[in-house]
Amino acid sequence: MTKQKDRYVYPAIFDYANDGISIMFPDLPGCLTSGESDEEALAMAKEALALHLYGMERDKDSIPTATVVKDIQLATNQALVLVEVWMPPFRDKIKNKAVKKTLTIPKWLNDLAEEHNVNYSHILQEGLRKYLGIDDKSKI
Repeated sequence: MTKQKDRYVYPAIFDYANDGISIMFPDLPGCLTSGESDEEALAMAKEALALHLYGMERDKDSIPTATVVKDIQLATNQALVLVEVWMPPFRDKIKNKAVKKTLTIPKWLNDLAEEHNVNYSHILQEGLRKYLGIDDKSKI
């Protein structure tokens, strides 16, 4: 397993066709995306790369070394683009992503909570932190 890094740079092949730009990463099979313009394609490539690498990190997969740019052969409708991702903010975004949970409480308790304008999400988060002994969100 390779060490998790904060910055990754991988070559991407932008394949131009009449219906848009397809993007693939030669070093990362399955990391594919597309866009309608160069700007959109680059944004989608960064997002796909970050998500793919995050999944590999989470699964403790070996992250391959990027191929040297001069070793990549292209077709006439293709362009090589180096795509860089800075992982810390992406990891934080995924870690703090809201997830929906369904819960059941007695009707009388729900009625009373609604009378007091209770924010269920806030109360549940606060209660879980207390139950798990987490004083500060930054410790997570």
